[in-house]
Amino acid sequence: MSSDCIFCQIVAGDAPSAPIAETESTLAFMDIQPGSDGHLLVVPKRHSTDLRDIPAEDLSAVALESQRIAKHAFDAWGADGVNLLNCCGAEAWQTVFHFHMHVIPRYRDRDKDRLRLPFEPGIRGNQELIGFLAASMRESLGDE
Repeated sequence: MSSDCIFCQIVAGDAPSAPIAETESTLAFMDIQPGSDGHLLVVPKRHSTDLRDIPAEDLSAVALESQRIAKHAFDAWGADGVNLLNCCGAEAWQTVFHFHMHVIPRYRDRDKDRLRLPFEPGIRGNQELIGFLAASMRESLGDE
């Protein structure tokens, strides 16, 4: 536990939250700055800064709990879709440096859904660059 980490404080019960679900290794609670109605976070109870240092078993537990909760968003809240989002690093919009997964219900009703991602689907990428990036990642993965 990191004493200056708000999510560690929430896990310890030392900071307020609106809890949703708890497992042996995860805690899910409502996001206080929601992008849509029902936006919540799933965190590992054990502190990890981000995707680069989270143990595989904690990552798996967070992913499975995120999936379980996301499935219920359709019936519980009438969601039309769900985004699972992890932000790794400040340039990727990470603001709390304790690994967490956003579970973001999406709605056709824009009064319930305020999230607008800057990504524009349908725009085809530079195929040469895509090929280069794929090759460099395969090479990097081969070094493990």
